[in-house]
Amino acid sequence: MNRIAAIDWMRGIVMVLMALDHASIFFNEGRVANDSIVTHVVGSSFITEQFFTRWITHLSAPTFIFLTGTAMALSFAQRRARGMDSRAIDRDFLIRGAFIALLDVTVFSLMAGKLYLQVLYAIGIGMMLMVPLSRLSSRSLLIAALVLLFGGEAFTVMFWQPHGDVPLWLALTFAPWLSESFTVLYPAIPWFAIMLLGWVFGAWLTTAEASGRAVAGVLLASSLIAIGGYLLVRGFNDYGNMLLYREDDSIIQWLHVSKYPPSIAYISLELGLMALLMVIMLWLKPRVGVRRYGSILVFGQTALFFYLAHFAVLGMLTLFMERAGLGQAYLAAMITLVLLYPVCCGYRALKWRYPDSLLRFV
Repeated sequence: MNRIAAIDWMRGIVMVLMALDHASIFFNEGRVANDSIVTHVVGSSFITEQFFTRWITHLSAPTFIFLTGTAMALSFAQRRARGMDSRAIDRDFLIRGAFIALLDVTVFSLMAGKLYLQVLYAIGIGMMLMVPLSRLSSRSLLIAALVLLFGGEAFTVMFWQPHGDVPLWLALTFAPWLSESFTVLYPAIPWFAIMLLGWVFGAWLTTAEASGRAVAGVLLASSLIAIGGYLLVRGFNDYGNMLLYREDDSIIQWLHVSKYPPSIAYISLELGLMALLMVIMLWLKPRVGVRRYGSILVFGQTALFFYLAHFAVLGMLTLFMERAGLGQAYLAAMITLVLLYPVCCGYRALKWRYPDSLLRFV
């Protein structure tokens, strides 16, 4: 189905962008990551190529989390259609969510030398929260997502002092916290709101109304609404920016939005761009084709495995490559993608051969 191919293709694209961002962490001496009022120094300037390299990777996290919600809704509907017991579906979602969250609590925290909660923590918690909420109607879930997205900043700033101590409960739920002993980059609740939106979209894809043309129409309309919302929020330069305001009218300042925590401006812009890209993919597929074993599709269909494996490859590359400039990061990302393509092909084939094995959790 076109829409499913577009989902995997989109997920593959953000895996590529994510690899570039993480290669920049390992190999780019001049990396820019001041996309939070916690780390940004007001009045500081940006090197253009460094800023835009970081900016294009902003698409990765919200798209991946949105499409995780979409994939969960599709999987839920498909399993129910096959007669699978609801409790068995819930158990699988709970186990996979707990497994994903624990990867941050254990593996990546050990690598960082401290408790370090990133995107896997947010995804895992979101998957577990979806289990009881999956019984609610799409309308209820959409309202809940919008309340969290539009009201989250008001709630967060009631308790959050960006340059002061953050209570543990707030760091785990709404606001980031960076310290030498404990770091939360992805508080669960605002990212869960994005997953809720993805679930609503996935649930709609299972209905009779979701023809190819209707999907493209909904995505295009959603894109225009979201990008229009971003322009309004960024233009008024007040609520919706998570305290990271525009300092002038330059393009960089318009695009310099808060990712930690995700602001309304950030979420609207990134999900709007995601929807627009998916419309383009739906339009391109019958014209240029999407090869079954195309590299982008492979990365999208093995996303979690790719996420885990690419850190191992980047770590290995540090034995042969020095930390230099931006070009070194692009080179490392390209090498990583080339090396992982056959590995991901093999993993995908194995996973498809044994669909009921433990591999389904990765």
